[in-house]
Amino acid sequence: MTGMVDGKTTPVTLTLDGEGGDHAPGEVVRGAVSVASAGLNVLLVGRPDVLEPHLVGVDRTHIEIVPSESVISSHDEPAKAVRSKSDSSIVVGAGTVADGRSQGFISAGNTGAMLAAGLLVIKRARGVRRPAILTVLPGMDGPVVFLDAGANADCRPEHLLEFGLLGAVFARRALGIEHPRVGLLNIGEEPTKGNELALGAFPLLADSAHRLDFVGNVEGRDLLFNAADVVVTDGFTGNVALKLLEGTARAILLRVKDASQTGALSRIGGALLRPALRGVRSALDPEEYGGTYLLGVRGLVVICHGNSSRVAIANALRFGADAVRNGVLEAVDQEMGRMATGVDTVGG
Repeated sequence: MTGMVDGKTTPVTLTLDGEGGDHAPGEVVRGAVSVASAGLNVLLVGRPDVLEPHLVGVDRTHIEIVPSESVISSHDEPAKAVRSKSDSSIVVGAGTVADGRSQGFISAGNTGAMLAAGLLVIKRARGVRRPAILTVLPGMDGPVVFLDAGANADCRPEHLLEFGLLGAVFARRALGIEHPRVGLLNIGEEPTKGNELALGAFPLLADSAHRLDFVGNVEGRDLLFNAADVVVTDGFTGNVALKLLEGTARAILLRVKDASQTGALSRIGGALLRPALRGVRSALDPEEYGGTYLLGVRGLVVICHGNSSRVAIANALRFGADAVRNGVLEAVDQEMGRMATGVDTVGG
């Protein structure tokens, strides 16, 4: 689904926080260098004296350093740091999106600061009340869009409807799912199950059939079995569910690895299984899509894991550029604008 203009890839400019993450700046810069091209220009934000040594001998035709003077650390209080550290790499990076120099911002730095910068610097998109953190889960039969994964701990039913619309737009434009099915994460499949939030959200989602293909409640056990292409919940529940999935996957792979070392026969079996296990690990690897997405602000904001490697950074840039080319931002603006004005037609 890569956007094309005159047979060539549509050029995109994305901003990358060169000093964000456990392995910055080295891995971050290497990730940028590996994908920067005529179709993807990278604005690399950070202190020049820190970044320059990692760019020695590199073709910088499509990489530009945008100077900043400080870094928001993992120990800083996010909103306070965004307000007080206007010269930090996260705030300066978000500013390049706000002023139109860039179409998106990517960082492996402080997650809360990225969320705060998205809201305070880049600002909400038209008609969006609650931007959400969206992640792509590795479903058994293809990707599952899951939101909110942590931006909004407390929600009202209408916010979950909004998340469904945001998720459906992303599924169509970024993942190529033509008619995404939307489900509501709940403790049972019946419409009468759930807490007040779920009970309030269900009829709103069901009544939006002219805009969403709502398939009803989805239980946690079915999240990775593609019961829906888009699953919505509040940010508290979503963050707990996401971290439980990540921890369970890691624990299972470690247990299988340990079991394969318990004896000679097990070691032989482990050696035979190793290629398949690598495939399982790759399928569960969050680095495939590079990170999570703050959807509902006036630019594409990608929040990478703090320990992101150059591969994750490169994938975040590639996938982010394709999402921009495929019109995710425009589609969000159009869809949420329709919701705000009460127009019911859904655009592709």
